[in-house]
Amino acid sequence: MKQTRFLLLALLLLALTACGGKDAPTASTEAAMIETTEAEAPAESKFEEENTLKMTIGDTTVTVAWERNESVAALKELVKDHPLTVQLSMYGGFEQVGPLGTELPRSDVQTVTQAGDVVLYSGNQIVVFYGSNSWAYTRLGHITDKTAEELTALLGNGDVTLTLSAE
Repeated sequence: MKQTRFLLLALLLLALTACGGKDAPTASTEAAMIETTEAEAPAESKFEEENTLKMTIGDTTVTVAWERNESVAALKELVKDHPLTVQLSMYGGFEQVGPLGTELPRSDVQTVTQAGDVVLYSGNQIVVFYGSNSWAYTRLGHITDKTAEELTALLGNGDVTLTLSAE
């Protein structure tokens, strides 16, 4: 009986040892995966550089760090030949919202926004925040050159016009 247990234990250990690590990625496999990812990155960066979006709120041009997603790509395609002007309306004392006039791809995620966030709501409305809210949105970008106070002054005193154009 002891010999049978020992033999079964030995076979089990041999089986576990034979399975371990055979399909695990090696350092060279991981390096190849990283190289592939890095090799693909310049093409995406090139797309970003050639097709940047310019956002103007009223007469003020703002700098936006745009997300790399389908929604932003569709927005860039929408404005590549002519600017898009959107009438934004104040809503809730923390955001301006306006219709894009078309549906964009969306990947809504429950989000807590902050001043400067630019999001897509319901696939067809753009929202610019000067305060905070929690809802399911698709992130488009974030205004990087204005403080919360400057955004409140820019967006918190009545309806505004937003213009998106290709640069």
